[in-house]
Amino acid sequence: MLFMRPFRSLALLLGLSLVGLASASAAEPPEGFRVLFNGKDLTGWHGMPHFDPRKLAAMSEEDRAAQLETWKADTEAHWTIQGDAVVNDGHGPYLTTDESFTDYELLIEYKTVPLADSGIYLKNTPQVQIWDSTEEKKFNLGANLGSGGLWNNSAGAPGKDPAVLADKPFGEWNAFRVRQIGSRTSVWLNDKLVVDHAIMENYWNREVPLFPNGQIQLQTHGGEIQWRNIFIREIAPEEANNILREKSGEGFTSLSGSGDSLDGWAGAVENYEIVDGSIGCKKGHGGVLFTKENYGDFQARLEIKLPAGGNNGLAIRYPGEGDPAYSGMCELQVLDTEDARYAKIDPRQAHGSAYGMIAAHRGYLRKPGEWNFQVVTVKGSTVHVELNGTVILSGDLATVTEYMANHPHPGKDLKEGHFGFAGHGDAVQFRNIEIKRLD
Repeated sequence: MLFMRPFRSLALLLGLSLVGLASASAAEPPEGFRVLFNGKDLTGWHGMPHFDPRKLAAMSEEDRAAQLETWKADTEAHWTIQGDAVVNDGHGPYLTTDESFTDYELLIEYKTVPLADSGIYLKNTPQVQIWDSTEEKKFNLGANLGSGGLWNNSAGAPGKDPAVLADKPFGEWNAFRVRQIGSRTSVWLNDKLVVDHAIMENYWNREVPLFPNGQIQLQTHGGEIQWRNIFIREIAPEEANNILREKSGEGFTSLSGSGDSLDGWAGAVENYEIVDGSIGCKKGHGGVLFTKENYGDFQARLEIKLPAGGNNGLAIRYPGEGDPAYSGMCELQVLDTEDARYAKIDPRQAHGSAYGMIAAHRGYLRKPGEWNFQVVTVKGSTVHVELNGTVILSGDLATVTEYMANHPHPGKDLKEGHFGFAGHGDAVQFRNIEIKRLD
């Protein structure tokens, strides 16, 4: 699912500027962060209620402008600037950033009142929960557990409830730190970790992952709430990949080789090379480079860099001969799917797909030339692919009965085989390649 980038003319379209009762400058942001709320007016923000962002993006420019103008008027009626804080009376649209964000760290402080109920939407999706942890009437909903959980996650899902009760007494300022990489979300409330690298679900459609990017929204929900010191730091791919690797577990063995050597690899060795510590497919060459060892159930993690339009694949339980998409359990497509030349491909050809069998969700690759972090988990007949912090494929090959072009996949039921790369002549690179057995 592709999500629209922010409307670049949004600030001009809205012209939203609230006059404060008494204004003061916001605190200086920590190193690496920048200000989202300047403490004086709502430059960079607009109003938007609980509203499916896909519907707003699908509107004509004229209809979208009219809708935003309606929300603007309602926003001005319910939001004010008081001192260095922006204050909501418990009603009206949610305060929404003009910008959209992909991987980022957010710092924000809030102060609310008894019986209030609020939250922070991430990528236009509800929400990091804020409520009165003393309100017994809502204990059945989890209010007694405190704020900070991803309340709209499914029942029992990681992150739905905060790990600890960290709310401060009413009248005091609470401080959130939120880190989101893909859909992987961590939340600290008052310096206590309450959500640890949990997947934030897509409230608007549970069948697809969280949007690749989106806006931050400050929810209004019946009680006064104040916000201040709102800062953001966008996380670059290198740092994002390091965090994802650190959080993906231990027990892996490196397959990257050493120096200029492809020791441990077999097959089309002459068509691959070591490039700045990575294994690269030579341009104009192809074939399958595969591990000398066989693997049954395993988890592999690696980084992938694609040139524009680049094409390769991950060979899963490859028998050592033939086309891994058919002779092996599957080929997990490695493809610059967002290149214009692939706009009309079969969904089962997109990056991360079990080629020809199960389609992966599109729109989660980084730009060509940037490193992507991918984790592949194979257990029995199931395959799970997480790309840049978002699960793009989770399926069971044993249930597949329809194949692209009606081409059978005789190897899909293999119980073990080699892991490798299926080159198609493009200079695709792989680095920090690691694997662990799950048998």
